[in-house]
Formats: sequence, C-alpha cells, structure tokens
Amino acid sequence: MTNSDLFYRLKFNPYLALHSKQWYRFFTYALLHAGWLHLFVNMYVLYLFGNTVIDGYCQLFDLKGYYYFILLYIGAIIISVLPSFGKHKNDPYYNAVGASGAVSAVVFASILFYPTGKIMIFPVPIGIPAFIFGILYLIYSAYMGKRGRDNIGHDAHFWGAVFGVLFTIAIKPRMALYFIEEIRMFIGG
Repeated sequence: MTNSDLFYRLKFNPYLALHSKQWYRFFTYALLHAGWLHLFVNMYVLYLFGNTVIDGYCQLFDLKGYYYFILLYIGAIIISVLPSFGKHKNDPYYNAVGASGAVSAVVFASILFYPTGKIMIFPVPIGIPAFIFGILYLIYSAYMGKRGRDNIGHDAHFWGAVFGVLFTIAIKPRMALYFIEEIRMFIGG
C-alpha cells in the first residue's frame, strides 16, 4: 500500500491488460487493497466464512476439499473481474484492487452449505437467514454496479458471489438439491 509504483503495476486496469498484454493484472489486483480497512474487512470476512467452506468441501471430498477451496478462491479472482474487463477494456482510467470478488465467492459457497444459518449485518443486532442475505446482497450489488458512482467493485462482488454458487454446484451437483430442501424445510413446506 505504500509503494505507489508497485501498486500501479499490479492493479487491475483492463485497458493495460488488453492493449499492453499485461494479463497478470487479472490476478495481481487481488493482492492489493485500497487501505488497511479494506484489507481488514476482506480478510475478516474470509476468516468468518472460509472455515465453513473448507470444512464443507473436506466433508464432501476429504483432503481434496483444500484443493477445491483454492480453485474457488483463485477462480473467483479471475472470473469476478471479467465483466469489468468487458465494460472498461477501452477506458485507461478504470482501476480496481482487492480480493472482494473472491471473498464474495467464499461467502456464497458457505450459504449453499448453511442456507438457513444466521448472518448478522453490523449494526443490526438480529441475524437474518443466509439465503435471504444472499438475495438482498445480489440485488444491492447489481443495483450499485449499474449506478457505478462509487469506488467499490460491485460487479466483482456480484459475479464473485455467482461464481461461488456455480463452482460449488459444479463440483457437487447435489448441493443445489440440498440448498432447495433446506429452504423448503425452513419455510415449512
């Protein structure tokens, strides 16, 4: 965060990735953060939800679960910025940093494992079911991504979340049925 030259060379800039063939930026941007708070929030959320996903993957795949977790995280780093690349590939001023897309993938993979678990949103002292949080989060991210008036990568959050769900279902298709059954039982049907 203190080396501005290195920060410039590693951040996600779709224009430079395309026109200067700096494809490494599809990965290196996730190693950078806009400040200590940005880094702390991403790592804290990863800490809160990461063990749930690792445990879930290991229950399904034994030690291969760790491998799948790494694939989830790295895959989300790349996939979550593809829509931003498409939108901004000819904009030399668009930049992005942070691992939020990958962290969103982890959060949403955990929602598949525990759809009715409670997620608390600061400062509201009441937890809401994870699947409801997920729906609200996707709506919010899609809306804010279209507005595009702040410095937050809402598109990366949205597509990282989608990737987390799709990746988990792709490696274990019965997770989709489990998710639906858990919600059905929660609703009482």
